[in-house]
Amino acid sequence: MARFSYTAEKSDGEVYKGTAQARDRFELYEIVRHEGGRILAVDEEKRHGVFSLQYWNSKITTVPEYEKILFSRNLGAMLSAGLSLARALAVIERQTKNPRLGSVVAELSGAVRRGETLHSAAAKFPHVFSKLFVAMVRAGEEGGEMPQALVVTSDQMERMYVLKKKIRGAMLYPIIIVCAILGIGTFMMINVVPTLASTFKEMGAQLPASTRAIIAVSNFLVEYTILAFSILIIGVGGIYTALRTEAGGRAKDFVFLHIPIIGPIVKEVNAARTARTLASLLSSGVDVVTSLEIVQDVVQNHYFKKVIGQAKENISKGEPLSSAFVRAEHLYPAFVGEMIAVGEETGQLTEMMKKLAVFYEDEVDRKTKDMSTIIEPFLMLAIGAAVGFFAVAMISPIYQLSDNI
Repeated sequence: MARFSYTAEKSDGEVYKGTAQARDRFELYEIVRHEGGRILAVDEEKRHGVFSLQYWNSKITTVPEYEKILFSRNLGAMLSAGLSLARALAVIERQTKNPRLGSVVAELSGAVRRGETLHSAAAKFPHVFSKLFVAMVRAGEEGGEMPQALVVTSDQMERMYVLKKKIRGAMLYPIIIVCAILGIGTFMMINVVPTLASTFKEMGAQLPASTRAIIAVSNFLVEYTILAFSILIIGVGGIYTALRTEAGGRAKDFVFLHIPIIGPIVKEVNAARTARTLASLLSSGVDVVTSLEIVQDVVQNHYFKKVIGQAKENISKGEPLSSAFVRAEHLYPAFVGEMIAVGEETGQLTEMMKKLAVFYEDEVDRKTKDMSTIIEPFLMLAIGAAVGFFAVAMISPIYQLSDNI
């Protein structure tokens, strides 16, 4: 397939530019004529070989979450303005600065021109388009409300993106503090402790166990620096690999659920994601079972995935959706099950899910803002204890030497 850039004129005299993939110029003319246009100028774009920077840039570059949001929102806006799907995709392809997204949009545009649906074309790129996006687009195509479905999808993706950013922002402060303390501690072990250790040795001081332990660690870091950092890197890599396994993921999820300050936020984050995703899918006409399957992908925690899976089984057996959430009040707050039950009884499940999503998103927002204030005293206590231990361990021998003198 060759790639062409062209200038065309519509029947009403409007001139526009576009790009398309076709086997040759004859097929390109046929594609544009099918769109209701007449080609004025055409240029075949030069292919980038496997040894070119452009080729590898389009393969290696990732697509940030916010660019996916903009893609969905801009595509919905263009379709609402009356542009055809193929032409809207061509416009986005020219406008995007991300080579990876540009390459994917070109593939989508070519597939749509060949008669494929957008959701089936997007499903071929699971690393770019989530199951949520594919399902929402499919519902929009089947219901004839593609622009509205894309707007709802972009809103859903943006809320999840903002929620994720708030959580990361709340964790940034303690992570920076801990990294700074570890860096300062390593510097002290390599540069300060050896000097004190040589002084103690020359004076023949009797060292307590805590001082000997610190000096032993310092000697290891000084004499085997490369080995020490290699062990650290291997250890971090091993932990990362272990956490990516099913057993490691369960252990991580269990730990986060039972940390005093983090645990309640994890529960509310998953409640917000569940409610927001279900509300978006149900409002777009996606059936409940398919919606729950997609929610299982959106929810990250293994234990919450299990509850969603149970809810899906209950629906298949004819039980109400709320039953699984009511039985899992140790994970989902009791308010979730009650609101879903009320929604089912009143026939306003989608509205209740939206209210749940807003409530728990606000709760997470409030708690993440307060997290730094709550964690700060515990950090100060931990830092004070570490500094105090180091000071006592290294200063007490000095006092003993002073008494002997």
